[in-house]
Amino acid sequence: MFPHLEEIDTACRERLEIIEKAMMQQEGVTEALKDADQMAWVRSMNSIHNRAEEIVLAELVYC
Repeated sequence: MFPHLEEIDTACRERLEIIEKAMMQQEGVTEALKDADQMAWVRSMNSIHNRAEEIVLAELVYC
């Protein structure tokens, strides 16, 4: 059972990273924003992470 769980964990982490990068690009969340307005960057990143996590859970865990 552990190899299966490890495989799912790896797939989830990889998919999460891909989705987050795509959302960051679409929404213009960059290092420049981080330098200019850290709180806006943190808000955006938290939102992106939460939405991406919901997608990954729906696609890979709860399916």
